Amino acid sequence: MPRGKRSRSTGWRKVRALRLEDVRHWWMRRLPVLEWVPAYDWKENLVPDAVSGMMLAIQQVTQGLAFAVLSSVHPVFGLYGSFFPAIIYAIFGMGRHVATGTFALTSLISANAVERLVPSAGTNFTANNNSGVLGLSEFEMQRIGVAAAVSFLGGIIQVAMFMLQLGSATFLLTEPVISAMTTGAATHVVTSQVKYLLGMKMPYISGPLGFFHIYAYIFENIRSVQLEALLLSLLSIVVLVLVKELNEKFQRNIKIVLPIDLVLIIATSAACYYADMEYVYGLEVVGHIPEGLPPPKLPPMNVLSEVVTEAFGVALVGYVASLALAQGSAKKFKYTVDDNQEFLAHGLSNVIPSFFFCIPSAAAMGRTALLYSTGARTQVACLISSALILVVIYTIGPMLYWLPMCVLASIIIVGLKGMLMQFRDLKKYWNVDKIDWSIWVSTYVFTICFAANVGLLYGVVCTIVTVIFRFSRARTLNLKNMKEVEYKYKTEDNCQSLKQVKIVSVNNPLVFLNARKFHADLTKIIQKDSTSSQACEDVNKCEQNTLLCSFSNGSCHGESLQPSQSERRVLILDCSGLSLFDYTGASMLLQIYMDCKNRHIDVLLAHCKASLIKAMQYGGNLESEYPVFFESVSSAIDAIQIHRNYSKFSEQSEV
Repeated sequence: MPRGKRSRSTGWRKVRALRLEDVRHWWMRRLPVLEWVPAYDWKENLVPDAVSGMMLAIQQVTQGLAFAVLSSVHPVFGLYGSFFPAIIYAIFGMGRHVATGTFALTSLISANAVERLVPSAGTNFTANNNSGVLGLSEFEMQRIGVAAAVSFLGGIIQVAMFMLQLGSATFLLTEPVISAMTTGAATHVVTSQVKYLLGMKMPYISGPLGFFHIYAYIFENIRSVQLEALLLSLLSIVVLVLVKELNEKFQRNIKIVLPIDLVLIIATSAACYYADMEYVYGLEVVGHIPEGLPPPKLPPMNVLSEVVTEAFGVALVGYVASLALAQGSAKKFKYTVDDNQEFLAHGLSNVIPSFFFCIPSAAAMGRTALLYSTGARTQVACLISSALILVVIYTIGPMLYWLPMCVLASIIIVGLKGMLMQFRDLKKYWNVDKIDWSIWVSTYVFTICFAANVGLLYGVVCTIVTVIFRFSRARTLNLKNMKEVEYKYKTEDNCQSLKQVKIVSVNNPLVFLNARKFHADLTKIIQKDSTSSQACEDVNKCEQNTLLCSFSNGSCHGESLQPSQSERRVLILDCSGLSLFDYTGASMLLQIYMDCKNRHIDVLLAHCKASLIKAMQYGGNLESEYPVFFESVSSAIDAIQIHRNYSKFSEQSEV
């Protein structure tokens, strides 16, 4: 049969071999909604999910408006960013308490691209120029076009990571690195909102050390602080913190917490409208909020090459923060989350909404905490919140015209309380591991001085370097106590012969990182035994030769004789802890075996995996008149005893 026909027939056989059950299992893995919707308990879960959905919708609306401003786009796009991603994630995501939507860190990253490509020209959110889509100015549409391009490309990167199965690489994202990065990014977000808290007009400042330049500018222009905005900001922060603390304290006694964010928005908007604060005091307000959803439109492809850096930042930072929340939720409620599937879920949650003018999305700690506290059971809570957000977009949105920007900034800062409180982790890391403490501090500093994605990259590199350093210096061997095996042999002769046997346990993987350390540790054990044996030889006037003497370059005061079979020393390597090895590790074992063999040391290996046996047999000459590999240490000891008893019998017969 020709080669081409044979390959085609093989392909058809594989296709026919696919069972319906395999296809169904694949779809269930890629669309978790097909698994949890049929099993949904309407009677038990609908009420708590509905309550959680209503509370979540309030938080999604307020955070959507606030994080859109943080992303340097019109606030209405934050409402769209709270509606679409939650629906997509509910279909493809596995986290039951993960509410995807606008996120402070991804908004801050996308703002870099927006301000760089479409710099502010004195236009604010109150401008009502109907020259563009949705009744917004062309300037605002250009800005959201850049943010949507960042979301689109960031989502494409996440989907590509899913296809490359990079979810398994998340073990490099350790808790100290994630904690430090998110805390540093939260500090950046707070800094970006200071201008709204103080009512100051200031240019957009970013780049390396931009954090410090912002505060330098503020102190240089401290006289331009707007007293009314500062007082309203302080009052809003005090009210938010106080009420949220009371909600947390009494959440067990009350089923529905007070939605203080919504209350504050309504109260300050009404006060601003009736007191005409926009014109009397010059307070900056949100301005015109268009009604309805926009028609889908492809993000501008011509700017993709210019937002690659921000897209990678959005893809990595958003995924890391969201995965940490999904894993925490899974651990708390005892279900599993596929790290790789989360790449697909968040990637599609960025790609598809980008066609509807949405800013980059991710999960947020505050929303997950809200779902915990309100008793949400499933992703239905997120779907209910999306339905309520749709009502806001079509009916209530225009009423938010008078919402002061300083109040939105206050909501953002208080919402970051959970991230900022991660400073308390420093005490834990200091008491447990000083190296993790130093990684936390240095990652935080890098994030502050540069950006969240730079801090994350630094933290990962630091973790890899630390692992290599620790792994290469970690103890690889452990000398076992012979009393564990001596009890099997009662006679004095047998116990005496066991003293010539050393059992060494290999308790680490053996790879290129620690192969030399393994050889050095084993040499020390042999040298230590050689020293004691040499002392015994001096007492006995070199009547018997020790096997380890030549290994340590020692010498005897007399002619060195090859020891008899009953006098040879034996080294047993217990490989039960050798879970991983590479070519360098296998070669090191072979080198040790051959060196010991040349110096009349018998080396036996116990608990070896089939792959290790195959590698050693393939890599070197293991020919011996006696077995080298044994199923257990005890079987190796038995073999030694049988062989020595036979040798003694042979010697006595010859005599």
